[in-house]
Amino acid sequence: MLKRLNHVMERIECDLDGTVDVEELARIAGTSTYHLRRMFSALAGMPLSEYVRRRRLTLAGAEVVSGRGTLLDIAVRYGYGSGEAFARAFRAMHGVGPGEARRTGATLSSQPRMSFRLVIEGSGSMRHRIVEKQGFDVVGFKARVPLVHLGPNQAIMDFVRGIDREELGRLTKLSDQQPEGILAVCDDLDPSRAEGTELDYYHAVITSAPAPGHLATLTVPAGAWAVFTVSGPMPDAVQLLYRDVFMQWFPSNPYVSRPGPEILRVRPTPDGTEADCELWLPVEEARRYAGGGRP
Repeated sequence: MLKRLNHVMERIECDLDGTVDVEELARIAGTSTYHLRRMFSALAGMPLSEYVRRRRLTLAGAEVVSGRGTLLDIAVRYGYGSGEAFARAFRAMHGVGPGEARRTGATLSSQPRMSFRLVIEGSGSMRHRIVEKQGFDVVGFKARVPLVHLGPNQAIMDFVRGIDREELGRLTKLSDQQPEGILAVCDDLDPSRAEGTELDYYHAVITSAPAPGHLATLTVPAGAWAVFTVSGPMPDAVQLLYRDVFMQWFPSNPYVSRPGPEILRVRPTPDGTEADCELWLPVEEARRYAGGGRP
């Protein structure tokens, strides 16, 4: 997988002044576009689209200050339909417009070219199991919130605090299958998984009972789930678990991620300083994709 990912990075460099075809990149990686986007984001610390954008603006910046070509020619070469759009993107990354950068020879920002290398970190085993689950309903309270990669998600905390305790108690009684109890369910994430993009958050249970009309329902089809367990301080323990799943577990196991909600079951320890957690991620067995073998 590591070798194929580096082939992906080489292909991106070749296509920066043209069209970067994510489906073609997925074929080179031997996986699905969905899994490639998720894995790249976890490994690189930024969405694939953001990396491509920053690399293009890095190369464009070098051409701007060198004086080669008109600013409009550079804009078009790196995928911008107008000089105005290019100027906005250029200023957002470099802190200065392209015209001023050319006149003054300003110092610009740079996105280095990435490559991936093997670092041996898997000295301990990851506790996980694979569960085949029939279709089910997620029922509960729903809010649209921003994605936060590190640290507490204040929007979720505020939303949960606002739920009536008696209503939450009645909801808990509807739970009748695994994973049990009140769950944190995230769905409809932006494909880029960029910080600040929005997702649907459900404070909910999994149930076969009819849902009360004032609650939101998410119907989830049958499929396989990878279930990971971790204990530690929240939210750090779960956020680090996400990283390790994509950096260590997926490259070492014959599964890829598939579309679907991500489900977290949290049970605080008696002193409240840590929690025992189960993270349920939708997966499917890796299969052969055009242009490559197993991911």
